Amino acid sequence: MEYREILQQTEYGFIKTNEHLGRHVILLGLAGSYAYGTNIETSDIDIRGIALNRKSDLIGLTQFDQYVDEDTDTVIYAFNKIVTLLLGCNPNTIELLGLKPEHYLYLNDSGRLLLDNRKLFLSKRAIQSFGGYADAQLRRLQNALARDTFPQSEKEQHILNSVRNAMHDFNHRYRHFENGSLELFIDKAMNPELDTEIFVNASMTHYPLRDYECMWNTMANVVRDYEKIGKRNKKKDDLHLNKHAMHLVRLFMMALDILEKGEIHTYREKEHNLLMDIRSGKYQKEDGTFHESFYEMLTDFEKRLHYAAENTDLPEEPDMEKVQELVMTINERVVRDEI
Repeated sequence: MEYREILQQTEYGFIKTNEHLGRHVILLGLAGSYAYGTNIETSDIDIRGIALNRKSDLIGLTQFDQYVDEDTDTVIYAFNKIVTLLLGCNPNTIELLGLKPEHYLYLNDSGRLLLDNRKLFLSKRAIQSFGGYADAQLRRLQNALARDTFPQSEKEQHILNSVRNAMHDFNHRYRHFENGSLELFIDKAMNPELDTEIFVNASMTHYPLRDYECMWNTMANVVRDYEKIGKRNKKKDDLHLNKHAMHLVRLFMMALDILEKGEIHTYREKEHNLLMDIRSGKYQKEDGTFHESFYEMLTDFEKRLHYAAENTDLPEEPDMEKVQELVMTINERVVRDEI
């Protein structure tokens, strides 16, 4: 399949006609399963890209962060925004700098310059960013398994753990703080339909409403994941579960490449068979849970990631002076009307 021909389809006409895109686009590439090499017959083609900020964005009053076309599942980031995301080693965007050459659908001189300098964005920040994404992916797996297979009391404990994980250092931050305290714990249920449930001890005075809303929403979203109403479609759920499991392993693989080698490899050619085995359900048991070998694999990856984090040659932080030089070099072309 010649992927570049995709852009000739009428539904992608917005790339040429939108005022933020057109000649401002510097890079377009495949994303998702096609970019990883884990696509199946029913996989959709996702496209991600980068467009330079317009002259009026840089020295005028207009703003542009990204363009999203839901019909084609296309996201095109503004150059200045994606630089910020890349500096944080954001997994969803850093992978755009490590595609197979044939997976770039469009690439001009500015796009090539960005790719040539991809290592400027690699730092120990990847430990937190990839670790956070992997933790979230693992939590989604645990949530689904807990919802389907755990006794109610264990589900409640698992919800509490997930709340705490989602809040990271929840107890450390909120047990005692300047405006009061907040503690989560499990006790005998007051709800007659439950055995145990989560309770909150809270004491707050003069606490910012927006901060409280953020805290509450984080906890509520985790609980809501467990309590989605509707009949379980086992086949569909298992497909999603195995896909999450595959992405969890893939995240570990990408993180290790970055920390051990200082390289970005989005397409997983060597590990293709393993990833497809996970996606096809070969590591899942009849009851929907996963074989011990899968968890042993995760433990091995976690150990490798910890060792890589301790021994990586990557700098603590990106070289901001060099990144700024790159950004100014590319943006200057816009200001000078040279694109």
